[in-house]
Amino acid sequence: MKTSELTYVFPKDFWWGSASSATQMEGYSKADGKGPNIWDYWYETEPNRFFNGIGPNHTSQFYSRYEEDIKLLKETGHNSFRFSISWSRMFPEGRGKVNEKAVHFYNQVINRLLDNEIEPFVNLYHFDMPLALQNEGGWESRSVVEAYVEYAGTCFALFGDRVQKWFTHNEPIVPVECGYLYGHHYPAIVDFKKAVQVAFHSMLTSAKAIEKYRSLSLPGKIGIILNVTPSYPRSEHPADLDAAEKADLLFNRSFLDPSVKGEFPQKLVEMLEEEGFLPSYELGDLDIIRENTVDLLGINYYQPRRVKAKEHLPNRNAPFMPEFYFDTYDMPGKKVNPYRGWEIYEKGIFDILKNLQENYGNIECFISENGMGVENEERFINSEGIIQDEYRISFYKDHLKWVHQAIQEGANVKGYHVWTFVDNWSWLNAYKNRYGLVSVDLDQNYKRTIKQSGYWYKELATNNGF
Repeated sequence: MKTSELTYVFPKDFWWGSASSATQMEGYSKADGKGPNIWDYWYETEPNRFFNGIGPNHTSQFYSRYEEDIKLLKETGHNSFRFSISWSRMFPEGRGKVNEKAVHFYNQVINRLLDNEIEPFVNLYHFDMPLALQNEGGWESRSVVEAYVEYAGTCFALFGDRVQKWFTHNEPIVPVECGYLYGHHYPAIVDFKKAVQVAFHSMLTSAKAIEKYRSLSLPGKIGIILNVTPSYPRSEHPADLDAAEKADLLFNRSFLDPSVKGEFPQKLVEMLEEEGFLPSYELGDLDIIRENTVDLLGINYYQPRRVKAKEHLPNRNAPFMPEFYFDTYDMPGKKVNPYRGWEIYEKGIFDILKNLQENYGNIECFISENGMGVENEERFINSEGIIQDEYRISFYKDHLKWVHQAIQEGANVKGYHVWTFVDNWSWLNAYKNRYGLVSVDLDQNYKRTIKQSGYWYKELATNNGF
């Protein structure tokens, strides 16, 4: 198709691809010397928490099918692909002797991607703490900070000659929220003080890994991936505006500001100090964070956060929670994905990009996740066995229009990655909601079939627009 026939044309060499994670994709969670991580352990001890009793050993089997999957990446138009390295596959005890079978596997994946002209984007941590290190306190523990830097440095040394896009963490606020505030992920602790410490150590590990990467004089770039969720106030009333600002400080700027600007927002520090929740840290930690900001920022966007001023005074005798500062606002008339319960608000992606342009030095960035989970997609299989997921194509188009608008207005956006390439295991939800460009049939030995959206994505990438 000629460029003149396209309505939305993207910049030359735009990154078209998708994102995945080791625990959600690889399967074989006990294979070839891999040590247990927190998901393996939680499934063994509390399988009832997982939808249909499906655990991390039975994810999409990328570990054994990566060659087939990389061919499918090519068939669906990818010129880039983000995956994560499993820390506990590389280091079964979290530190010490590296697992050579893991090194071989990741070398094979990287080399096959490059053979197919697909650039590997590698993320180091995606919610999968090695169990041995969780038993030391996980991100609460200073010893785990140092173990992570050792792990990161090993990956840079082994793979950095070919991988030129590195990311320290994916969505570091999620282990804070889900693991230490709301009980959704292991260790399912409700403790704001510990949550703050986990957040600080996560940010410190990111800066220390960046410092390590740069010390090796490798040719690539290193960044972080954040789920920047815009906080919209119910109204322009000062109390609603204050509620939205505080939600933004806690859930977005707590990682965005130190990653890009090298410092935590002063107002956030004052909030934590007032409540007695400042983290413990060592002399020099803040210097390391200040001096090791990111080259590149990945942005995951699914839904906005809508908030309002508190309706009632919080109970001072109950555990302290972020909702001390705001209430969730259920906006009338919003568009919702009924399967996930999430609001669909496409302009949010534009608002994020403009915020980065205006307040964060227009840092080089890309959309690192954007996607739509739907249940029972087999309802939409046509006579040729292909899922007709036109709703997903519309979802992508409606978001890409706003990405395009941001680029037209000068935002420094280099790519768009969807979540995800192949239907994968979604933590506690297992396979309840499907997100892939390619379907997986669990009853037919994980058979892969490209969906309508996968064919459309190939066309999108080939034309560099739509």
